[in-house]
Amino acid sequence: MENRIVYPGISPHLTIRDNRAMEAIDFYTRAFGAVERFRKEAEDGARLMHAHLEVNGGALFLNDDFPEMMGGTPSSAPTGVTLHLEVADADAAWEQALAAGASVRFPLENQFWGQRYGQLLDPFGHCWSIGGPVKG
Repeated sequence: MENRIVYPGISPHLTIRDNRAMEAIDFYTRAFGAVERFRKEAEDGARLMHAHLEVNGGALFLNDDFPEMMGGTPSSAPTGVTLHLEVADADAAWEQALAAGASVRFPLENQFWGQRYGQLLDPFGHCWSIGGPVKG
């Protein structure tokens, strides 16, 4: 029987432009408390083929861009996609991400739907939201 890891749910897989995937791992570690579980460099030694991070109990995969595998077109961060982190203390998570270099897209505030919620952009163009209990 084959030994393999099974990830429940959905695992986002980010492509990072400009050979900055290793920089992204450092950012996600500082910003969101990511833990690196696996890393595989490409044969050229300059790019990251695959990395597996654990963020907030879930899997996050990432790699450097390989335009030669996609018809020569470089990738870009998708619009219309947000990675959401549900945490016990949204303010603490928010401040940690900002201190690591994230920028505000939508301010963290108590929302009408009963959650403290805001959106950030990471330095690589990916949108993240942070949500938690309403703050009194």
